Amino acid sequence: MSIDDVLLTGDLPGHQVGKQEMLSARNVTMRFGGLVAVDDVDLTVHSGEIVGLIGPNGAGKTTFFNCLTGLYKPTSGEVRFAGEVLPPKPRKVVMAGMARTFQNIRLFPNMTALENVMVGRYCRTSAMAVTSIVRGPKFRREEAETRERAIELLAYVGMKGQGGHLARNLPYGDQRRLEIARALATDPKLLLLDEPTAGMNPQETRQAEELIFKIRDSGLAIVVIEHDMRFIFNLCDRVLCLVRGKTLVEGTAAQVQSDPRVIEAYIGSPETQDGADNA
Repeated sequence: MSIDDVLLTGDLPGHQVGKQEMLSARNVTMRFGGLVAVDDVDLTVHSGEIVGLIGPNGAGKTTFFNCLTGLYKPTSGEVRFAGEVLPPKPRKVVMAGMARTFQNIRLFPNMTALENVMVGRYCRTSAMAVTSIVRGPKFRREEAETRERAIELLAYVGMKGQGGHLARNLPYGDQRRLEIARALATDPKLLLLDEPTAGMNPQETRQAEELIFKIRDSGLAIVVIEHDMRFIFNLCDRVLCLVRGKTLVEGTAAQVQSDPRVIEAYIGSPETQDGADNA
């Protein structure tokens, strides 16, 4: 598929829209000594669905993400992807079809935008060490394919023509988009985004929302952690709210948005506020 095809159709090569269960996390618990950071949390995500994960600071959102993506091995519980139990190893999780971005940008700052995306693609190449060292025909073919795919993905996320720029010199919003392009280069079926609009201005936030919808429309499932409530409720089909590591409520965006328990978790109860005012 050419760059123009990607831009015209919005499709990611190799993905078809369907509604199958992609991710199933059951009774996931993560303890650090005596601290229970995630406590018996369930989550199900289907293809073509955007699910939001919200909660006050310290609610366990990123820790739960780390359990899903193999950075942490849950103390108890099970994570299945496409019906298979995921091993707690990030590389195998990526190979299975799950990719993520991070709350704090983790690009290679002294590499170009194109090279950053190509790094994400290498998990799908098969050239062995000797072939790579001598730069044999297979290596050259895969390198050309990787470069072409990286160019397509840069265009897909709105960064056409910026492949030669060093990552550290890119505007903040483009760095966020570059992280998404690198994650997409792994050919995921599920994309996990940890605060993708953190630090963005309103225009950049709208562009991020449009990009996420575009990715969803290609058939991928998406899970998003975000503190911008307007953004998350406009974006998501379902929302899961965590408080102190536990599930407070899960439902549609409208249901969660109007739930008084969620409002209380973020701004406190009237009694708590009166106590603070009198202190």
